[in-house]
This record gives sequence, C-alpha cells and structure tokens, in this order.
Amino acid sequence: MVDFARRHPIDLVVIGPEAPLVAGVADALRAAGIPVFGPDAAAAQLEGSKGFTKDLCRANAIPTADYLRADNAADAHAALERFSIPVVIKADGLAAGKGVTVAMTRAEAQAAIDAIGNAPLVIEEFLSGEEASLFALVDGETAVPLASAQDHKRVGEGDTGPNTGGMGAYAPAPVLTPDLQARAMDEIVRPTVRALAVAGTPFSGVLYAGLMLTAAGPKLIEYNVRFGDPECEAIMPLIDGDFAELLHAVATGRLDQVEPQLTPKHAVTVIVAARGYPGMPASGGLIREIEAAEQVEGVTVFHAGTAQSDQGLVAKGGRVLAVTAVAETFANARARAYRAIDQVDFADGFHRRDIGWRELAREGA
Repeated sequence: MVDFARRHPIDLVVIGPEAPLVAGVADALRAAGIPVFGPDAAAAQLEGSKGFTKDLCRANAIPTADYLRADNAADAHAALERFSIPVVIKADGLAAGKGVTVAMTRAEAQAAIDAIGNAPLVIEEFLSGEEASLFALVDGETAVPLASAQDHKRVGEGDTGPNTGGMGAYAPAPVLTPDLQARAMDEIVRPTVRALAVAGTPFSGVLYAGLMLTAAGPKLIEYNVRFGDPECEAIMPLIDGDFAELLHAVATGRLDQVEPQLTPKHAVTVIVAARGYPGMPASGGLIREIEAAEQVEGVTVFHAGTAQSDQGLVAKGGRVLAVTAVAETFANARARAYRAIDQVDFADGFHRRDIGWRELAREGA
C-alpha cells in the first residue's frame, strides 16, 4: 500500500475495513509521511479486542455493561455462573460483526461459549433499552459528532434470529436526541479519546460507538473504528460539502478548523442478502434489474457482494446489495427503498421488510 501510494502519488488514503487497520496499514502509511484516515493498530484495538475496550471503559469510568473476560471455554463456563439470563457472549477478536450472541437461556449461552472454542471471549450483562449508533470524527485530540444511525442486527423480521453484520439501517436516529448525543460524547467518546492520547496511542479516524440507551443514560455496547455497513450507506448520502476535505482535515490534525455538515434529509438502507446468510450463503445467483431499481427517485444501489460473470451480475458474498433511498421524511425514504427492492430480480436473495419499524411506529404515534 505504501509503495502504491508513493508511485501515484496519493494525497489521502482512507482505510475502510477493520482487518487492515488492526494489522497496522495506517502505521505504515503514517511512517512514510502519507496522510491516512484511520487509526494505528494500537488504537484499532478498540474494535480488534472487545476485552481491551471493556478494560479501557472500566479504567476510565466510561458507562458500559458489567463484564468478565475469559481466556478459554472452561474459564468462560465458570464465569457464566456469575451472570443472570439473558446474557451476552462475545468473541474477543474480529468476527465480521457476527461474533455476538444474546443468549436468552443458559443453554444457549453455554452453546455460544462452546462455538467460540478455546479462544478469548467476553461475557457481558444484558442491557435493556434501544440501540443507536453515534459516529464521531477524531484527529487524535479533537472529537466532534458527525451523524447518528440505527441498524438492525438480527437476520429475521421483528429482530429475531442470529446476529448479522447488519440487515439495514436508517439515519439520522431521532431516538438519539441532542441531549443524549451530547451525553454520549462527553461521557463515552471524549473520555475514550483522552485515554488513548494519554496512553501514547492517539486515535485518528472515525469512532463508531454502538450505544444502548438505558434508563440510566447511554452506555457503550462496543466500538467500531470504521464507518461500517450498513450504516455507512445510510450516512454518506446525507453528508453535505466536501467529504474528502473533511477526511483530510482529520488525517492532518486540522479537525478543529472544519465543521461537518449534514443535509436535513433522511436515508434508509435495506440489505439484500444471499439465501443462507449469516451461515453459508448461496453464491452465484443471478441479479437483474439494478438499473430499474435506481430509477426510483432518491435511490442508490450499493454493491456489497457482487461479481461479474459470463451470465451477468451474480452474488458473491453474504450481504449482496445495500439499497439506499433518501427523502425529505423517514417514511418516504423507507417507502422508496422498498419500491426499489421490488424492482430487483434476485431469486436467491432475501431481505427484511421491517427496517426502521421502531421509527415508523414513533412517526405513526
């Protein structure tokens, strides 16, 4: 990557996925003097290790669920006895958004531990409330809120079934009110940024805080150190102004000189996944009529797992398409997204029809 950036020459590198961040690609680029948007490997441990983040929260009084770490299955089974049910079992390392089990029975929790095997994991108390995501830009010292979103992790309608990397999202998330957002920045995001700076591992990039809005206020569920799907596809169409300049300001430590701007519109993203996801997804299914879907006003179809073949466009991955619609109201954006999906011809695909159901209910009330 460094060689490529030098040869072209590149003014700004934006690292999207988590694996290269944890592997230290940003470190190598910075060492070569190339501006990069994304944290070094040490700070990327916020996503790379659930245990690292939980320990940081405990040391800095950052609101989060109570937890215990375990190095292997035997220790985890012993630790499980200290938690009531429901309980949350998390693989400690990167798991592509699928390493979390919300166990509703003790047997389910034990099975989740066994599935992770003799690898580090985290056992957490179950938090009650509504989830929301807060995205903050950070340049090592300055941290400013960018956008909010709400996603749907469960594969099935009514938020049922196993966790996925996300089946859809919408932005903004009105449930994260200005007051709650300010609390999350002051009590969760900025203390995290300060702690990393004090440790000599400053964070630079986007800090995506998954929050549970509890009766006691926002609590951190986990961090991502990237924009993340499907929230990214819902947030990007709402960003106003020169986004590249905003990212460059983060990469060069000038975040205090710019101010992120969002349009007052709403965006809804619905994932079309391949049959079998989040398990073993079907591959190779033909996809047609993408152009027809994009004829719906305000719609963009993002390709999440597709490839070209001799027959045409085919599925190559679990989450195949991210159909995003923008409109003046949430209800209209949602209606446009589903109108566009109905145009797509993908026999091997499936999607949830209830993305944004909480917000739709609030608007109806």
